[in-house]
Amino acid sequence: MNLPKKFEDRMMELLKEEFPLYKKTFEDTRYGGIRVNTLKISTEEFEKICPFEIRKIPWIPNGYFYNLSDQPAKHPYYYAGLYYIQEPSAMTPASILEIEEGDKVLDLCAAPGGKSTELAAKLNGTGILVTNDISNSRAKALLKNVELYGIRNAVITNEDSVKLKKFFPEFFDKILVDAPCSGEGMFRKDATIVKNWENQGVEYYSELQKEIILNAADMLKPGGMLLYSTCTFSPEENEATIEHLLNERPDFSIEEIPMKEGFATGRPEWINGREDLKRCVRLWPHKIEGEGHFLALLRKKKDSLIEATEDRYIGKKVKLPEEFYEFLKDINFDFDEDRFVLREDKIYYNPDVNIPDKGIRIIRGGFFLGEIKKKRFEPSQSFAMGLSKVDFNNIIDLDSKENDVIKYLKCETIELNKEHKNGWYLICVEGYPLGWGKVIGQTLKNKYQAGWRWL
Repeated sequence: MNLPKKFEDRMMELLKEEFPLYKKTFEDTRYGGIRVNTLKISTEEFEKICPFEIRKIPWIPNGYFYNLSDQPAKHPYYYAGLYYIQEPSAMTPASILEIEEGDKVLDLCAAPGGKSTELAAKLNGTGILVTNDISNSRAKALLKNVELYGIRNAVITNEDSVKLKKFFPEFFDKILVDAPCSGEGMFRKDATIVKNWENQGVEYYSELQKEIILNAADMLKPGGMLLYSTCTFSPEENEATIEHLLNERPDFSIEEIPMKEGFATGRPEWINGREDLKRCVRLWPHKIEGEGHFLALLRKKKDSLIEATEDRYIGKKVKLPEEFYEFLKDINFDFDEDRFVLREDKIYYNPDVNIPDKGIRIIRGGFFLGEIKKKRFEPSQSFAMGLSKVDFNNIIDLDSKENDVIKYLKCETIELNKEHKNGWYLICVEGYPLGWGKVIGQTLKNKYQAGWRWL
């Protein structure tokens, strides 16, 4: 790869004797990574059934390297949401941010959703995840991944940080800001990023990041934690952004990040900055098996004068069509009926936390269960993906090695080899839900979401 001379000269200046080692990484093959979705399967179980060769990523508890010759996105387990394909270094921010069950969590710059899916797995169905992206097209990709990975407690928004701050002042326990950046750490992975770097430059992103991180800081509760990350090397976008936050919001401090093999400290000397910036972490492609990344973990000082407020969901029971309740007879877990919401014939299940429902662009508010069509209930794809095999009475379980599972994922009708009672079935691959089907005699009418079909 021909790197821009301006970039190469700057990296030589920063890295000095390490620069040849960094430059040599462009001759190496990049690393492929998958992260196991622990909402659906444990790492131990995944290792038993994984259909291709993997090895552990040392610094990610549920992360694995895979051979680039394999195609994990072309296996039914991917369509079941058992794993997310993600560059190994990019797994680090969500792994480091400690999430407790019941937390209110914000992923501010979330699309396409890799970090959000891990944050949701840590929440384990409790609390709330507000996952946001300013781009409408990218927010739609984020929606698909939230649904594919079986997340039931998410609200997906499409706003800028200035607008969100007005609606969520000091609201969140944890915030992840994977900020838009110049992408220097991903040059090896994607050569098109180099052109963006030449067009936009470091300065553009540096100013944008300073605005975003201050808005994020104002949405964090006292005592809360904020994880800032980028996939760039530029100190103006990294240490300088953190120093800007500390200067503007003196109630923040930098927390230690546990150092793993290959991790490097922040470099305050590159901006003539404060000594505690060394607590930040840099991931370099010549030191780990991954691309470039920067991370800073920050805590907001706890203010004991602020009183805790009641923020659990307070709703009123709505009258829903009988067809919906008839369908629920085959569901094997209890819903809190006060959290059902009916919007234009669509039924949602709200997270157990109050959030604003007007004034901000919400792509998806809560767990979408399905819709009423001509006096019948049609369950949604997201409803299927948010269930486990034991949650529904009627199951058809397909073998990942047989052709029927591919036919199902291609939205084709399947002829069954034995009689089933008529009605709705949760279609699984070896026990992991893929979607819905409706049986009539020995014919399975395919209800897999057309926009997700196997291509």
